[in-house]
Amino acid sequence: MTIREFKMPDVGEGLTEAEILKWYVQPGDTVTDGQVVCEVETAKAAVELPIPFDGTVHELLFPEGTTVDVGQVIISVNVGGGAEPEAPAAPAVAAAPAQEPVAEPEPEGRQPVLVGYGVAASSTKRRARRTAAAPAAAQAAPVVPEQLNGHAPAGARPLAKPPVRKLAKDLGVDLASVTPTGPDGIITREDVHRAAAPAPAPVVEAPAPVAAPAPVAAPVQAAPAVPSDARETRIPIKGVRKATAAAMVGSAFTAPHVTEFVTFDITRTMKLVEELKSDKDMAGLRVNPLLLIAKAVLVAAKRNPDINAAWDEAAQEIVLKHYVNLGIAAATPRGLIVPNIKDAHAQTLPQLSQSLSELVATAREGKTTPAAMQGGTFTITNVGVFGVDTGTPILNPGESAILAVGAIKLQPWVHKGKVKPRQVTTLALSFDHRLVDGELGSKFLADVAAILENPKRLITWA
Repeated sequence: MTIREFKMPDVGEGLTEAEILKWYVQPGDTVTDGQVVCEVETAKAAVELPIPFDGTVHELLFPEGTTVDVGQVIISVNVGGGAEPEAPAAPAVAAAPAQEPVAEPEPEGRQPVLVGYGVAASSTKRRARRTAAAPAAAQAAPVVPEQLNGHAPAGARPLAKPPVRKLAKDLGVDLASVTPTGPDGIITREDVHRAAAPAPAPVVEAPAPVAAPAPVAAPVQAAPAVPSDARETRIPIKGVRKATAAAMVGSAFTAPHVTEFVTFDITRTMKLVEELKSDKDMAGLRVNPLLLIAKAVLVAAKRNPDINAAWDEAAQEIVLKHYVNLGIAAATPRGLIVPNIKDAHAQTLPQLSQSLSELVATAREGKTTPAAMQGGTFTITNVGVFGVDTGTPILNPGESAILAVGAIKLQPWVHKGKVKPRQVTTLALSFDHRLVDGELGSKFLADVAAILENPKRLITWA
């Protein structure tokens, strides 16, 4: 038999290791090119790994819960001959112990690829070689589309990330028929939604098939049994928690933080939230205060563009961003993560609502990709959902400012010369004083509060 080895992939984000959360295959299982074989947790996200060739699983090199360095072999697959698919072939192999497995090296220059990005660049050449050696294996190739929603031909696998594949499955969209607009021909969520536009009904039914993520959290949450009389429990620092700690320490002691606060009447915005819930243009979309707060931030950033910047220490330059990748801090079972909405400044209110919903749902499922957490320019953290009035948030590394949203509470407030019960909240803006001085930070924060006090400014200031 011919053995091929699959190594822990380099995700290109400077990561050096990952923990194997769950194996989806066992020795003896048949696998096909592009099939997800395991899920790993890097310091930034939980990611599914596909196998880039067909064959039968020979050996799993590491058990679940093991942290593996990038480049180490994690699974070996028997890709030789046409005897593998037939069950009776096993005894024949066992009867010839003198025949040693032959490890087939990876093609030079090829790196294992994370799920969703595919292996189209080299799969055609690889399959042609196998067809010449084993016609029977070529006959088995049509099983590959079953891993790709049953539509894509084996030689032209659509490129899409796991959340996009799930979205397409939920909407009943054939990925092979979708025109990709993402970089390197990757299908995006917007591409899938465009393809599904003529038949939106499946969107309503989308929440149903989310049973798969349940086992994902188990390996992360699972802790050794602790006696009821134990006085303390020790938990290894790893994964997202380890990365978050390093990032926060680096940010706190690198960027000089300044935090400003504003408390104001948000009653009109809360009324607008209720009105938008019954607006036909927002039908089927989630409308909440965070949506309008996010929109207010985007409008205020447009009025104060220097707030959206970064400090390049190596180049000794201030980088002004002419786009806003809006980060939303999300508390998940794996820890705090900050995925961001790419080019949020260009989205309409309905589009922003949809992006927020998808971001939160993906984070809760533990399916946020490393790419989704890269490139943020401004972050919102909603501590109010925990009943907290405000806080002094630490900057997300590489960003100039972060806005903490406090709890919205009914309080006595002077309104039109009289004390009345009004909805009141407090915003806290932390910013990098190397980039943002007191005037700019104050103007930006005052603009956000002014918009939320009188949301008509979303129209007049936009």
